[in-house]
Amino acid sequence: MNPQDILRYVDSLHREKNIDQEIVFSAIEAALQTAAKRQYGEESDIVVSLDRKTGQIRALLEGEPLGDDQIGRIGAQTAKQVIIQKVKEAERDALMVEYRELIGQIVTGVIGRSDGGVATVQLGNVEAILPRSEQIPGETLHANERVRAVVFEVRASGNRIRVVLSRTRPQFVQRLFEQEIPELAEEVISIDSISREPGYRSKVAVSSIDSQIDPIAVCVGFRGSRIKAVREELAGEHIDVVRYSNDPQVLIPNALQPAGVEQVLLCDLIGRAIVLVQEDQLSLAIGRRGQNVRLASKLCGWDIEIMTSAELEEKMDVAIAGFSAIPGVTEELAQGLVEQGYLSFDDLSVIEPDVLMEMSGLTAEQIDEIVEQAEGRAADAEEAAAEERRQRRERERQAQAEPEAVTPPAEPTDEAPPEAVYTETAESVVDELPAVADSSADVDDTTASAEVTSAEEVDLPEEAVASEQDALRAESGSDGDGGAADADNAADQVEDGAEATELSPKSP
Repeated sequence: MNPQDILRYVDSLHREKNIDQEIVFSAIEAALQTAAKRQYGEESDIVVSLDRKTGQIRALLEGEPLGDDQIGRIGAQTAKQVIIQKVKEAERDALMVEYRELIGQIVTGVIGRSDGGVATVQLGNVEAILPRSEQIPGETLHANERVRAVVFEVRASGNRIRVVLSRTRPQFVQRLFEQEIPELAEEVISIDSISREPGYRSKVAVSSIDSQIDPIAVCVGFRGSRIKAVREELAGEHIDVVRYSNDPQVLIPNALQPAGVEQVLLCDLIGRAIVLVQEDQLSLAIGRRGQNVRLASKLCGWDIEIMTSAELEEKMDVAIAGFSAIPGVTEELAQGLVEQGYLSFDDLSVIEPDVLMEMSGLTAEQIDEIVEQAEGRAADAEEAAAEERRQRRERERQAQAEPEAVTPPAEPTDEAPPEAVYTETAESVVDELPAVADSSADVDDTTASAEVTSAEEVDLPEEAVASEQDALRAESGSDGDGGAADADNAADQVEDGAEATELSPKSP
C-alpha cells in the first residue's frame, strides 16, 4: 500500500463523510492486524501501527519488525475488505452520535414513500421512518411534502442507523412552543408540564419568573396568533394553556379548567386527589369519555377522581362497611383507612404493610391476612363488575335484535292482475257489506245495554228519574213518533232501573 494513498483516503473520508481521522486510522490498523493474524495465525503476537503523518505501516511479529516485503504479503485484498467494513462502521457510529444528540429535538425532512402506513422521511444523509403509531390520528402525509417531527429513537441496524421520528410525543408540542414563543428561549417563561392525547387535546402548564408577566397570555399571543400556529402544525389539536403551581391544591383546579372545583382532598399515601365539584360541573370536569380528567392527572402527576360531595359520602360509607367486614379490621381502623383515601378493596390490597401496621398496631401475620382478604374481595368485585357489563351488553344486543318485524307493503306492479281476481274481490266486498251493518247494530245494542246497566247500578232518587224522563222526551220530540217512542222506552228502562235499585238491598 502506498503511504500517500492511505493519507489521501483518510483525508477524503474525513471531509466527505465527516468522520474523525483518528477513527479511520484506527480502523485501518485493526484491518491490517486482522489480515496479518490470518496469515501468521490467530495465536501469533502481531502488532500493526500506522504513522498518522507519513502513512507508513509498521508491523511487529513476536516483537520483531516485519520488512516491507512481508507486510506486502499480508493479503492486501483481505485488508481492503476489512477497511471498507470498518469505515462503514465508523460512518454509522458518527451518525449515531450525531442523531442521538438530536433525540427530543425537532427535525425537518421530506416525505419519501409510504408503505403500510409507515412513511419514510429523508433527513439529508439519513433516511428516517415515521411509523403510523407516531403520526397524528387523522392526518395524511403526501410524498414530497415537508414534515416536522421530533427524533424519538436512534438505533443501529447493521452498517446503517435507524432513526425513528414522532409527531405524537409531548416533546413535539414543547418544541413547537419553543419555535413560536421566543420568551421560552429567553427563559422569561417556562413550560413545566405537558400532557397530550394526540389529535384531540393537549394541556400545557406554564409559569413565569417575573410575576408581572402573564405566561398564558405570552403563549397565546396577540389574538391567539402563536397558539394558532402550533395548532395548525398539530392538525387542529385543541391546546389548553394553564398556570403551573408547585401546590397541588392550586395546580389541580387549574388543570381541570374550564370546570369549577369546590374542594381538593389529597391522599398522599396512594397519590390520589379526590376533587369535589357541583353536580352541574361533573360532566365538564370529567370531559368527553374522561379526556379532561385523564389529561389533568398526567399533567399534575396525581390520580384524580372527580365526584360530588354526596357521592363521596356514599363511597366512604360503603368502604367503611366493607372494610369492617374483614376479620381483624375494626370500625376505627376502617374509618382511618377511608380518611387516608382508601375507598375500595382494590386500594386496600396494595397498601404498604408498614403503613397498615403503623395505623393499626397489628402483627405482620394479621396484616398479611387482611391484605389477602382484600385481594380476594377485590377480585370478586372485579368479576361481578365484569359480569354486570357482560349482561348489560347482552341486554343491549337482545334489545337491538327484538324490534318487531314490519311486513313491507306489496310493491305495485305495472301489470294488471287477472280479471278473475277483480271479480272475486268485488263479490267478496258485496257479500261482506250486510255483515258490517249487522256488526254496527250489535254495537248499538251493546251500548244501550251498557247504559241501562250503568243506570241500574246507580241509586237514583225519584226526582232524578223524573227529570231524566222529561229530558229524554224533550230530546226525542223533534225526531218524530219513532223518536218519541224510543225516548219513552228509554225512560221506562230508567224508571224500572230506579225501582229495582230501591228494592235491592244496599251494600253496607
